[in-house]
Amino acid sequence: MRLDAEAPDVLAVWRVTDWSLAGLKALRREVRARVQEGSVPGILAQQEAVGDELERVLRALPERLLRAPGGEEDWNVAQAFAHTTAARRFLATWASLDAAGQWPEEQPPVVVPSVPGRADASVEQLLTLLDKSRAGIRIAAERIEGKELNRCLMKHPLIGHLRCGEWLLFVGVHDLMHLEQLHRIESELAAVPATAAGSAGSAG
Repeated sequence: MRLDAEAPDVLAVWRVTDWSLAGLKALRREVRARVQEGSVPGILAQQEAVGDELERVLRALPERLLRAPGGEEDWNVAQAFAHTTAARRFLATWASLDAAGQWPEEQPPVVVPSVPGRADASVEQLLTLLDKSRAGIRIAAERIEGKELNRCLMKHPLIGHLRCGEWLLFVGVHDLMHLEQLHRIESELAAVPATAAGSAGSAG
């Protein structure tokens, strides 16, 4: 996995995570150990690096591969990428609302995993979604800074509750789950000779 130097905390949490009960407990322990008061600037820098890598991989993929299997359920790559941008944007934003004392009590946000994005999204449309997510994370970081250890009301159906700064870190962990899928597609593409890839793209 790339990003060892640029996002070490995000990678450390991602490497102990799976969706078993033991894996979720490991995630919570690792996140708790890596978020302290004053952690936001470092976490934000790592999220910027993850955003750079999402952009790099997206730009490297031929547009036809956006319709290829995306590595989760029956989604294609475009759906998985759009899902990633939405998750990173809204999880950070919702955590920041709580940190800023603006959590809506009457109709609180509900975290719903496994919602795909648009199947027909183009590279440019996905880049726009990525830019919006990056802007959202920056605003969220401003609100959360100094309140990293505040308990956050937002609840994930699998993870449960995290503290506000911990949610900001978890955003990158979720990104890496999908980046791993994109890296695999990128590697498979690199292993195919250019002539064969061209022929496959023009078939039909």
